[in-house]
Amino acid sequence: MLLIWTIFIQLIFSYIATVTFAVITNVPKRALNACGLTGTLGWIFFWAIKELGGGTSMATLAGAFIVAVSSHFFAKYKRMPITIFNVPGIVPLVPGGLAYQAVRNFVLGDYTEAIGFSVQVTIVAGAIAAGLMLSEIFNHSIRRFREHKAKF
Repeated sequence: MLLIWTIFIQLIFSYIATVTFAVITNVPKRALNACGLTGTLGWIFFWAIKELGGGTSMATLAGAFIVAVSSHFFAKYKRMPITIFNVPGIVPLVPGGLAYQAVRNFVLGDYTEAIGFSVQVTIVAGAIAAGLMLSEIFNHSIRRFREHKAKF
């Protein structure tokens, strides 16, 4: 029963975080629910992989990939630019806490600890970028395959 409540809380708060950021960035009202679902899907994949023993960077890569794939779907469905769904959807995956710890340790003079946190932030940010890039390559390959298939 505890696992069900944990999953429910993860879903609710990731949805709220994504929609709140979408509102702040002036996403059109008709896209808010899709933005929330995009961020929630990305976060739940991230969370599940972390819970199953995967590393943070692998979980972030998978979460970003799911965000990008669902953003592509919602962009087609809503006939809106993909960035409207990508940017808010990535927000739950952004390593804000790690970045805070890095800056805090730099200010306190604990440079070894600060560099460790900075490296973690860089790796997670790279995993986000790689997930978005992999999804775009995946979508582009499917599109080219369909175009090539339609010619024959």
